[in-house]
Amino acid sequence: MFVQEAVQHGAAAAEGHAEKFDAGETIIHHVANSSLGEPLIHLPKLMGIDMSVTKHVMMLWVVAVALFVVVTWAVRRYLKQDRLIPSGFMNGLEAVVVFVRDEIVQPNVGKKWVSTWAPLLLTFAFFIFTANVIGLIPIFDVLGLLDHFVLHTGETSWVKHVMHGGTTATANYNVTAALATITFGAIIVAGSKAHGVVKHWMNLVPHGLAWPIYILLIPIEIMGMFVRPFALTMRLAANMTGGHIALLALLSLVFLFAEIGGQAAGLGAGLVMTLPLAIGISLLEVIVVLVQAYVFTLLTAVFVGMAIHVHH
Repeated sequence: MFVQEAVQHGAAAAEGHAEKFDAGETIIHHVANSSLGEPLIHLPKLMGIDMSVTKHVMMLWVVAVALFVVVTWAVRRYLKQDRLIPSGFMNGLEAVVVFVRDEIVQPNVGKKWVSTWAPLLLTFAFFIFTANVIGLIPIFDVLGLLDHFVLHTGETSWVKHVMHGGTTATANYNVTAALATITFGAIIVAGSKAHGVVKHWMNLVPHGLAWPIYILLIPIEIMGMFVRPFALTMRLAANMTGGHIALLALLSLVFLFAEIGGQAAGLGAGLVMTLPLAIGISLLEVIVVLVQAYVFTLLTAVFVGMAIHVHH
């Protein structure tokens, strides 16, 4: 979408009637959920909740369907083979599963609970990683160029509508808050399964202290319960949003220099400054995509493990 705007802005500038480029509005426009907050598909409200499909909801569906299809296909293909040793894609998939199970889940929750919590943590790892990766692929930029040069759809068409807004669902705080809420529930369930419901809540504070200390300690521990999912929410969404904003800010320099010094200045800024820095940030984003999926999964395992193995 940013590429399409560059083409349109350049064409308008050549004709002498280009509007002044607003970098802030353009950046927000490309990381927002949908253009002007309008959903892609309008649906009626259910119990007061708007069930309409926004772009990030659509991307969540894309991620879920892609994961289900690819993993199901790989596993079924492997099960049909006679040999026990996997190969190709299934070999890589097994390596990731074994790594998450043995290096993240088991050290934190223990051998007794590894089979209970490995599925959830594997789902977190694969879902967040896939959502992050799809957010780096310029799917809608290609669609925008195709529409500009080939399709020529109207300004009110669904194609034009779907091109507006960000593609990284994990950059939406609602999405990361939902994932963190699952973690919050998993912590409570883990502690309750391991110690019983009553004992789990009693384990929030250490035993045997003087009663005045509990007046301060209990509110602090309760606050800490909500700080954990809040930190997970902010960390993932902020990291995924920050990289895209930095990249878009660099690309915006081309337009700003072009407005100040003409097309030659814009082209020079793009080749000398914007292009090298944009490539560097894009490579850094590839690392961030993997690290953030790992960190969210690891911290969830740590929090669940703390509920199971209580230490004060």
